[in-house]
Amino acid sequence: MTTSTELARAVIGRLIEQGIREIVLAPGSRNAPLAFAAYDAAEAGLLRLHTRLDERSAGFLALGLTKVGSHTAVICTSGTAVANLHPAMLEAAHAAVPLIAVTADRPERLAGTDANQTTDQSGIFGPLVPTVDVGAEGVVRDATVVLSALEQQKRHGLPLHLNVRLDDPLVPEDRWQVAIVPPEPTAREPGWWRGPPGRTTTLPVGPRTVVVAGDDAGPPARGLAETSGWPLLAEPSSGSRTGEHAIRCYRLLLGGPLADEIQRVVVFGHPTLSRPVTRLLGRDDVEVWAAETVGLGLRRPYDVAGTFTRIEAASPDATDWFQRWRDADARVARDLDALLAAEPDLTPYDVGGAVARALPPDSLLVVGASSPIRDLDLMVPRYPVGARRKVIANRGLSGIDGVVSTAVGAALGRTSDRTLALLGDVTFLHDANGLVRGAREPEPDLTIVVVNDDGGSIFAMLEQGAPAYTDRYDRLFGTPHGVDLGSLCAATRTPHLRVTSRLELEQALATPNGGIEVIEAVVRRDNRRDLDARIRALGQG
Repeated sequence: MTTSTELARAVIGRLIEQGIREIVLAPGSRNAPLAFAAYDAAEAGLLRLHTRLDERSAGFLALGLTKVGSHTAVICTSGTAVANLHPAMLEAAHAAVPLIAVTADRPERLAGTDANQTTDQSGIFGPLVPTVDVGAEGVVRDATVVLSALEQQKRHGLPLHLNVRLDDPLVPEDRWQVAIVPPEPTAREPGWWRGPPGRTTTLPVGPRTVVVAGDDAGPPARGLAETSGWPLLAEPSSGSRTGEHAIRCYRLLLGGPLADEIQRVVVFGHPTLSRPVTRLLGRDDVEVWAAETVGLGLRRPYDVAGTFTRIEAASPDATDWFQRWRDADARVARDLDALLAAEPDLTPYDVGGAVARALPPDSLLVVGASSPIRDLDLMVPRYPVGARRKVIANRGLSGIDGVVSTAVGAALGRTSDRTLALLGDVTFLHDANGLVRGAREPEPDLTIVVVNDDGGSIFAMLEQGAPAYTDRYDRLFGTPHGVDLGSLCAATRTPHLRVTSRLELEQALATPNGGIEVIEAVVRRDNRRDLDARIRALGQG
């Protein structure tokens, strides 16, 4: 009979053989065999082990590690612990991040009973994340099943759930003398799992074209814009917002007359930030070409004339189309900077701009959902190509959960000269336990900038924030919380600095202390709707 220790060692061994170099562990009793095996492998120098108290935080820590190219598995015990991994696994599925969840389960003889901490874990993450049950076939057969599942996962670039059934005894009788030769490590950047490109599509010249680069679009979007002479409308986390063709204020210009002249759009990545972009892609008079979606292969939410894996223009655009966009962008950018400079108080846009300017070459920025990434979108300068300023965000499902843990994981997984995170106060509070870690856990250098307007300001800019709903707005959407972030940080011994002016913010960003630290930038929420309306009006001239 296969013991749980033998089975756990076989699972961890197969993970190592398939290139896993990081394991995030949430403690439990049923997953003890996996925990002991992971510990012994880490002691042998075959992987790096991270322990977190909370499974949701552990899942997003593993997601952050994997997003920057450090292939990772997260391990937890049975029951509700598994369900707490669901947000991270859903984000991984929709963002095509090959995260692996290894969950401990009760043995087959207890399935379907009311035994303690027992539920149906097979397929618990739904149809988007395949489950492989391990533990009923004997160690040799189970190890083969795991290996086959891992090899298939590497080919398709999707998350995977290994559900490992473990029976008593749950502790080993000896230390594991790990005799595994792992594969040679390779440099892995986001997108390494996507395979070789296919055929090239050639677009005819003529229609006035813009290139839209959504999340994780990568350098091909910039390359097409530059070689074809087209404007590049790139989100901050696109991986392509560099070079001379990137249009800083594209979101504002899409509300003006230039947008009416667009006849064709080429889409890369997953655009999610901007309603003006959504409206553009939904126009009947615009021809849309879209890169084939990766991972789940979901269809685009708008009509497309065709899809591609590689694309080029038949010849460069010889008209003044791009120059007109560039001139308009320069004008609107000057007006925007002047408007913000005239504001007496620190604004969320000031914070986004200060963070963008604080990024040196070879740096990493993790951005939270909701307002901060949209504020940043208007403030990112035109970075030079090749400076390796990487911006990532959880845009698969654009949730605000797990962002602190994602940032910590990304900072641990990528060697950078500077790592920052930009997020709102509600996002920060949603994952405040991401600051909790044991004394022996590795700590990255990470500056977390929290834009604190005491609630959810993004709704002030949407329909819910209209004056007609003022009497209900704060209770239903604004949700002022009054939390003392300094005291919250003190509870985890995380250094904290509160700033209220542009100068204080710039000084704080210029003098990092090392380790994880929090800069709380206090801004107003009561004037957000008016400020946003004035900014939108800049692009309509």
